[in-house]
Amino acid sequence: MSAPTIHEPPAGVADRNRWFLSSAPIVRSLIHLCVPMAAAMLVGAVYNLINAGIVGSLHITVLLAAITLGSPILGLVMAVGNVFGVGGGALVSRLLGAAERDETAAADIKRVSAFSFWGAVLTGAAIGAVGLIFLDPIVTMLGASGEAVPATRAFVGVLLAFVPVLAAAVCLEQLVRAEGAARQVMIGLIASTIMNLLLDVLFILVLHWGVAGAALATGLANLVLVLYFSFWLTRHSKNASLAPRWFTLAPAVVKPVLGVGVSTLLQSAFLIVTALVLNNLAAGYGDGPLAAMGVAVRIAQVPEFLLMGVTLGVLPLLAYSYGKGDGNRLSGALRTSAIAVGGIALISAAVICCSVIKCSKPSSPTRPS
Repeated sequence: MSAPTIHEPPAGVADRNRWFLSSAPIVRSLIHLCVPMAAAMLVGAVYNLINAGIVGSLHITVLLAAITLGSPILGLVMAVGNVFGVGGGALVSRLLGAAERDETAAADIKRVSAFSFWGAVLTGAAIGAVGLIFLDPIVTMLGASGEAVPATRAFVGVLLAFVPVLAAAVCLEQLVRAEGAARQVMIGLIASTIMNLLLDVLFILVLHWGVAGAALATGLANLVLVLYFSFWLTRHSKNASLAPRWFTLAPAVVKPVLGVGVSTLLQSAFLIVTALVLNNLAAGYGDGPLAAMGVAVRIAQVPEFLLMGVTLGVLPLLAYSYGKGDGNRLSGALRTSAIAVGGIALISAAVICCSVIKCSKPSSPTRPS
């Protein structure tokens, strides 16, 4: 059998994913990495709309308002997971690229992956515990008042109990993607979304657990996602490990992981503050406008998540090329992905503007016969 050429990916899962990072044509690599991520993110955005529809089918406005008010908590969880996931994933991809020049670099991947995973779990557990202790002040800070307080308290309380699981799921998603396994990440995210939707129907419409059921469905679906990603890394990754014995606080691991991850925390902090301000302002107009704003935000997330799929998908390729020292591949990936992101943004903006203009036109009066 002849050795694979640049146009023939290897047969093995791990080797095939590595090929897309190392030597596949740029456009083909971006399709492999970004299309599955964009599809998974798009499915997640559609789920948010369906979830709002399921809760809205109960015709209780305060329940939709509670989910809108609790959205900053989900943002906080993603921020915690991404501190370790984005930082650890970027370092893993860099080390994979550096291993093509220095094989000793691969040995550090076990320590990086273990630190990222357990760091997310432990930090998430600490935040969840503190949040449950100060649950009532947090609900007030989120902007809940009147009839929305009990529902918001139930929703946020269940979410806080699952913070370690949610943070671990976000972190593992980044670690699996760091090895170029975008298709496997897509499978896990879509399967988790479908399970979340089925549990929503069971807990909300059948068992009538309200928004607490919605939060429980999210937590359990992400627990399955953690198990799936952990199984995949254990079975298919040649370098990563989640075993506690590889956990370390060595500066050579902690500093680069947190150095990259903290930037995502700052970005998420601005988004959380923005959501808090908008929620508190909208709450002053009542539960109806607050619930409507939550639905509108979910609609806007469709093009936003599509763009996030492209930008997140290309990150492993950029980090791998940087670690390998392949400047041409790095600049090519940056240029091609920037064109893709710009094109999607322009098309999405044009569609939304045309829709707004069409909806804002007054209907022509009908003439009496």
